[in-house]
Amino acid sequence: MEPNKIVLHYADGRVVKGYTRNFSPGQRTFHISQMHPKFSTQLEEVLVKDLKAIFFVRDYLGNRKYKEQKKFPDRRKVFGRKVEVTLRDGEVVIGSTLGYEAQRPGFFIFPSDPHCNNLRVFVVSQAVLTVRYI
Repeated sequence: MEPNKIVLHYADGRVVKGYTRNFSPGQRTFHISQMHPKFSTQLEEVLVKDLKAIFFVRDYLGNRKYKEQKKFPDRRKVFGRKVEVTLRDGEVVIGSTLGYEAQRPGFFIFPSDPHCNNLRVFVVSQAVLTVRYI
């Protein structure tokens, strides 16, 4: 199984890039390797409660010139419910979700912009200020 490229955004503002093979939405912890696991076996344990969100990305560089669209393209099929999530630090994530429940540890959002660098985002529920269905 190929590892997932992730970017961790901690609640305290830290950002860590790496790879994971064992993230599961219902677990309290998972592991990250800051080097591709093919080249390193050094793993660091991550506590989900310390995070704001986990961004599953296409690549680590992205395109600084690209302006992510904060709306859904016309006629694009959407799975789940369209949602706008405002995080406690003011960041806004727009996309669709299949299962938001405030009492769960977190939930996945699939970005509204199919061309952005994020494939999906796991938002930690305690980092959420508001959720609005759109």
